[in-house]
Amino acid sequence: MSTQTFNPEHLISDRAKHIEASGIRAIWALAQKCTDPIDLSIGQPDFNVPDLIKRAAIEAIQSDQNGYSKTVGIEALIERITTYCTESFGWDCSDEGSEGVMVTTGTAGALTLACLALLNPGDELIIPDPYFLIYPTLATIAGARPVSCLTYPTFKMTAQSIEACITSKTKAVILNSPSNPTGVVYTNEEVKVIVECCESHGILLITDEIYDEFVFSPATFATPATHSSNVLLIRGFGKTYGCTGWRLGYAAGPKAIISEMMKLQQQTFVCAPTPLQHAVVQSFDTDLSTLVEQFANRRDMVVDHLSPVTEMATPEGAFYAFPKVPEHLGMNATEFVHRCIEENLLLIQGSIFSSKDTHVRLSFATPEDKLERGLQKLASLMK
Repeated sequence: MSTQTFNPEHLISDRAKHIEASGIRAIWALAQKCTDPIDLSIGQPDFNVPDLIKRAAIEAIQSDQNGYSKTVGIEALIERITTYCTESFGWDCSDEGSEGVMVTTGTAGALTLACLALLNPGDELIIPDPYFLIYPTLATIAGARPVSCLTYPTFKMTAQSIEACITSKTKAVILNSPSNPTGVVYTNEEVKVIVECCESHGILLITDEIYDEFVFSPATFATPATHSSNVLLIRGFGKTYGCTGWRLGYAAGPKAIISEMMKLQQQTFVCAPTPLQHAVVQSFDTDLSTLVEQFANRRDMVVDHLSPVTEMATPEGAFYAFPKVPEHLGMNATEFVHRCIEENLLLIQGSIFSSKDTHVRLSFATPEDKLERGLQKLASLMK
C-alpha cells in the first residue's frame, strides 16, 4: 500500500484555480454577521412570482410533468419563443429556417453554453468594462481570454471602442443592455452601429438581455435582433418574473450555433426544469407595466439622493446604479464598502465588475422604506 499522503490541492485544475469566488457572495456572507443590515447589494427581485405563473407551475407538478423534457425545451414554450422572435424580429425559426431557439438553465447557462460552443483556447472574447461578473470567468472556463473594453464614464461600448479591441483571435463581443452593474440602456442607433461593426469583422455579437422588460421612460429598449439575425440573443425569466431560483432562460440565433449549444446542453445540463418550463409559458401574457413604474420611482429616489453628492450615470433600466466614490474621501471602492458595512449598509465594490475600483454598485430591488434609509446613509457617508 502506498504511503503517499493524499493532497486534494494537487488535483485541482489550473482552470479552477484561476477562477475567483463570487465577490457578491462574499459581501452576502459578511451580511450574515450584521444585525438587520440595509442590504442594497444583491440583485434579487423583491416582488413575488405572478399568481398566473405560480398556478401553472403547481398544475404542471400535480399533473406529473416532472420528467426530462427534450433538450431544446418543451414544445409549448419553444412555440411561444419562436412566435415572439418571428413577430418581433422577422426571424425564421422554423425547421427550415436559418435561426433556432432553445430553453436554457438560466441566462448564465445560456452564456456558458455559448462560450463553450464558440471559443477555442487562445481565442478572445470582448466584454464591456464594467461587466457582469461572470463574463471574464466564462472566457476562462473555455480556455479563452477576456478582453476588456473600457467604457468609463458613459458605461457604453461604441463601434470605435470595440474595433480597438478586435484582433485576429476575436470570436465574439458581449453586449449587456440594460446593464448590470451600471443600469445604462443603449439607444437603437448605438445598437445598430455595433451590429454593423461586428458583422463587418465576421464576429458574433452576443446580446445579454436579461433585464429587457426593466426600461424606464423616456428610455426605450433596443435589441440588436431587430437589425440582424447574425446575433445570439439571450434572455431569462428569473429577474423579470421574480423566479430567479427556477433557473430558466432561452437563447435564439443562428441555427448552426444553437445546434452546437444543444449538443453541449445534452451532455451537461440535460434540460431546463420541466415543470417550470410549463409555468413560464404564461409569462408571455403577463403585464409588467405597473411593476416597472414602481422600479422607475425607486430609480428616481436613487438619483435624487446621490446626484448631489457624487458622479453617477442615470440608470435607465435594470435595477442597479453605479455611483462613484467621491475622490475627496481618499479611499477606493473596496475600502468604502467596508466603511459602509461598519454602518450596517451593504453595497458591492466596483472591482468585482471592473479593472477599476472607483465605483460601487447598489441594487434598488428593495422595499422603498429600506431603500430610503439606505440612500440617506449612503449620501451621508459620501459627503
